[in-house]
Amino acid sequence: MGFRPETGSTSRPYSDTVNCLVELKSASLQLALFSSQDEAQMYHDRTRAGFFSLLVDSQGEKRQSSHRLADMPKVLSLLDKKRDTWMSQAEFIRPNRRVVNLLRLGLLFADLDTYRVPALAGRAPDQLAASVLYFCAEEGLPPPSVLIYSGRGIQAKWLLEGTIPRQALPRWNACQRYLVDRLAHVGADPMAKDASRVLRTVETVNSKSSKVCRVVHVQSGLDGQPIRYNFEYLAEALLPAARWTIEQQRQEQQKQAEQRATGKRFLLVPGNKADNLRGFSGRQLAWDRLEDLRKLAELRGGVGEGSRMQHLFWRLNFLLLSGATNSKQMYHEAAALARELDPQWNSRSKELMTLFSKAKAYEAGEKVSFDGKDYAPLYTPKNDTLINLFGITADEQRQLKTIVSRVEAAERDRRRHELRRRAAGSVDRQTYLDTAKTKQTQAQALRREGLSVRAIARLMGVSVMAVSRYINTSEI
Repeated sequence: MGFRPETGSTSRPYSDTVNCLVELKSASLQLALFSSQDEAQMYHDRTRAGFFSLLVDSQGEKRQSSHRLADMPKVLSLLDKKRDTWMSQAEFIRPNRRVVNLLRLGLLFADLDTYRVPALAGRAPDQLAASVLYFCAEEGLPPPSVLIYSGRGIQAKWLLEGTIPRQALPRWNACQRYLVDRLAHVGADPMAKDASRVLRTVETVNSKSSKVCRVVHVQSGLDGQPIRYNFEYLAEALLPAARWTIEQQRQEQQKQAEQRATGKRFLLVPGNKADNLRGFSGRQLAWDRLEDLRKLAELRGGVGEGSRMQHLFWRLNFLLLSGATNSKQMYHEAAALARELDPQWNSRSKELMTLFSKAKAYEAGEKVSFDGKDYAPLYTPKNDTLINLFGITADEQRQLKTIVSRVEAAERDRRRHELRRRAAGSVDRQTYLDTAKTKQTQAQALRREGLSVRAIARLMGVSVMAVSRYINTSEI
């Protein structure tokens, strides 16, 4: 796939960088032909259902609009290219770019504020592109499919083969965090890594520099097109679980042992923000629970007036736990969730103030320790609690992914084991009995014809003991 595994920091000859720069300059004229539509079509497909969003700075006031993907060519052709314009990188199920409305994603990205890095400030766009490619190679990161000069910095984008659905958002977020952290030395903006992010649109002017946003490098694949990465392969390369899971478990066990030894049952543990890679399974669980609550509302034909705030509170709690949003965006996401529950409902933000304070503590890396275990400051209820709180029936549980009782979980486990046994060649009990009955009938018929037990065994391809059992058993 064109990138090497992570290694130590090995220096490269200066001539490599110079050659790379020469190649970039020779291609600059051709790259200038990339229009806003050409660039957008790398990860947006106008033949798909869904929406994309634009953010336009109109005389100092930012205005957002959302449009159907089918209308993208027309909308982009009508842009005033003299105005600062940004476009969503993801696609959405509703004309609103909140992460709760996410539909699909076709790329990973990093917004590099290279002008904030003293060693890179003042460099020409082609030189910046060469520096970013060199740094990616040094860090063992896959080369970006496309590099875009934003007027002051560089947008790095890794195109995916096809798209990934909203269910994969926690994994996508983990990859984003990893890329942004590794590219911090070249100015990666830590705030520009969420799925609802907008990035500056190609061909539009950056008013802060009066420079035009344009494509400055395309990493070509074997087919001559921009290289695309399989998301599963990319995620495995960026997030090798073996490197962190064992260490995380060891540290958690040590903490629990220390807390049990002190006899403390409840305390708030301060700390820094957790490692990108840690807690991934917890973030996935939180996202799946959010999706389960949305599915529950769908099964019930909506949410009644008396239950709307309860649904909003818990959906927002799980959204925050999943890492898909943060306290700064919380109220925007809350508004989108409220409109999903009822377009006419004006939710009261004061009822979410407790959740906001817990979100701040969560982002600060604080932990609540209880009975020797560490928990996030946000709410992490057990399934039984949620089932009782929302009155989820057994029939409804069968259509949910994670909010299920122990009985339903055990039944699913039994079915999984049964499927694994079938895949390994085993059969269900009734099939086994029917086969045994057939073999018994065959063995007894051959015996009546005068064949010996050994002869019958050879003929049927079974053991002598099995034939003896077939012959001497009156009924199976």
